[in-house]
Parts: sequence; structure tokens; C-alpha cells
Amino acid sequence: MKHFYLLLTVIILSSCGNEKILLLPEVNGAPVTEVSDVSHAYLFYDETQTDSVELNRKNLIGTTNWLINVDKRLTLAQAIPKIKFLQDKKRNAKMHKNENAKNYYTCNDTSIQNLGFMEFTDVVYNSVETDDDILKIQIKKEPILLLKMNEDSKITASDIFGGQLTNRGDYSLDDLSNNRFKNLTSGYYSKIILMINTKLSFQDYIKFKCSVDTNKISSLVIDSNEFIY
Repeated sequence: MKHFYLLLTVIILSSCGNEKILLLPEVNGAPVTEVSDVSHAYLFYDETQTDSVELNRKNLIGTTNWLINVDKRLTLAQAIPKIKFLQDKKRNAKMHKNENAKNYYTCNDTSIQNLGFMEFTDVVYNSVETDDDILKIQIKKEPILLLKMNEDSKITASDIFGGQLTNRGDYSLDDLSNNRFKNLTSGYYSKIILMINTKLSFQDYIKFKCSVDTNKISSLVIDSNEFIY
């Protein structure tokens, strides 16, 4: 089992005689554990590249579910532009299109020692400079919970209501699994918005998103608009 587990953590591809290693992000309890009818794309961490990221998408088939394998060492600044490129490729396809096909991130689910998946089909990545930029986009009468993951991995919780931002305190990733966070999300908000610093790693992003999804109250949804700053 130990050797099998290692293979799940590390993807090794051989291309033109060169081996490329991809380290999958790890989570404890992925939202999805099985996906069928798939094709793959890979985002490698490559120190020899100017931007340290290399995209391999030659095996993608437009009518299948896409599994996007992203190296956990990449920052969001490196990974998100490539991911948006793939999203646009699928959304704008005019031929060989399957409206039911979805996009997933592949991860290593340590709770089952197997592959897990996180769907992001409808996620829209928005670039912003400050919290106030979100107020211009999210104008709703219902209160919204903004969870902002900062460069130091601390999470700032804020209310968005009446065109104003009100700080509700700071959290760690570990705090997201305790009663303090559950109490924060209970019975008040209409939805959750995520905001993530571009310098954070893809590992940080996946763990953050999975933790919020797992530990929020079930009636709350995570907005499909995510904000990268």
C-alpha cells in the first residue's frame, strides 16, 4: 500500500525520453472520489522555464470530463492563467462539445489513500487589487461572508452587507474544522465568497477550498466567482 500511495502522490510522465514529475496537492476528504470518461491535462512545476510552469494538454478530448493535474508547488500567479486558458478552450468550443462534461482538479485524498477530485466547472477566476473591488461586483441585499486567504495563509473573515465590509476575525486553516468556524457560517449569510493571494501555492488553495466546503453549514453555497489578488 505504501508504494501505491506514493504513486498517487507523484505523477511521472515520460516524454521524448525525459521524465517529468508532478506532485499532486493533498487533502483530507475530497468532495468527489470517482470520475469516469476522462482525459487529462498537466501543469508541471519546471524551474527551467521562465515562469516555472509548463502546460501539457495534448491528451485532452473536448467531449470528456477533464482532470486537470496541477503541481502543488506552483503559485496561483503561475497556475491560474493556464487554468483559465483551459476553461476558455472548453467553454468556447463550437464542435465536439459535451454540455454535461465537467472539469475537476485531481488531488491526493489522504483519508482514503486514493485519488480524489474537486469540481471547478463553473468557477470564474477574477483578478482584483483590493477587498473594495469585490464590493463593486457583489451588490446584493443579503449578507455575504468573504473569506480572504492572505499571503501568510491566515484567513480573514468579513461581512459584505449594505456596500460595506466588516471584519469578523482571523482564522487559521485548522480553525476551519472547529466550532468557531461552524458558528460563523450558521444562519446569517446567503453565500460564501473566496479571495486568495496570488503568492499562495496551489496546495494552499486546494486545502483552503476543500476545508471551507467540508466544514461550512450545508445550506451555504460557495459562490462560483473566486477572487485572486
